[in-house]
Amino acid sequence: MLTVDSISKSFGGLTAVNNCSFTIEAHSITGLIGPNGAGKTTIFNVIAGAMKPDTGGVQFQGRNITGQPAHKLFHLGIMRTFQIPQEFFAMTVLENLMVVPAAQSGENLFYALLSPGNVTVREKEVRDRAVDVLDFLRLTHVIDELAGNLSGGQKKLLELGRAMMADPDIILLDEPGAGVNPTLLGDLAEMIERLNKERHYTFCIIEHNMDMIARLCDPVIVMVEGAVLMQGDMNTVRADPRVLDAYLGGDVHGAPN
Repeated sequence: MLTVDSISKSFGGLTAVNNCSFTIEAHSITGLIGPNGAGKTTIFNVIAGAMKPDTGGVQFQGRNITGQPAHKLFHLGIMRTFQIPQEFFAMTVLENLMVVPAAQSGENLFYALLSPGNVTVREKEVRDRAVDVLDFLRLTHVIDELAGNLSGGQKKLLELGRAMMADPDIILLDEPGAGVNPTLLGDLAEMIERLNKERHYTFCIIEHNMDMIARLCDPVIVMVEGAVLMQGDMNTVRADPRVLDAYLGGDVHGAPN
């Protein structure tokens, strides 16, 4: 589904990503791990259109998307979430979902003035879909709550719900487990599994929680110093001495175990 081909990205004298290449297969849940500073978030930023690479390219379903902005990638079926959720904090949970679908008739002044009935019908369709998403995520009890009042875990679920509203082909999850309590972390992992199995969503996940990676991801891609060190299932990754050396040299507490 997606190919990262020889991507490099530097910031001044710092090389964050160095000739990095990997592929993400359709309908997979691919893990992207590595010690702090390995270049994981930078490669996500390049894929998701937040920054352009210095060299190399990104192919999505056979199409060159290198350097295309995030709003264009949204229409192609690529969604990205963030380590720190970026909800519309002064809007309700329901409203946060309802703003997602593109080209809503109510956004067009012509339709709003001359065809209000069609606007109403479309708004009901969007609302019904948002309610279905919240039901799937078990968030209907906070449907009218301001998004800014949610817990960290609920905000992560809300971000996943906003991605679902766009019905993307691939979702890039940047540390979905960060700051989430164990109960909601289990709920989040379950939702990702269900979306993958039942709706055939493709995921690529950056995560430091190795238990979550082991539960969800196959394959797992290990990045070190801006490049791919190895790729395989979690058992293979854990057994590779190069991975242990890489973590001991970067982030001992994040090492696979």
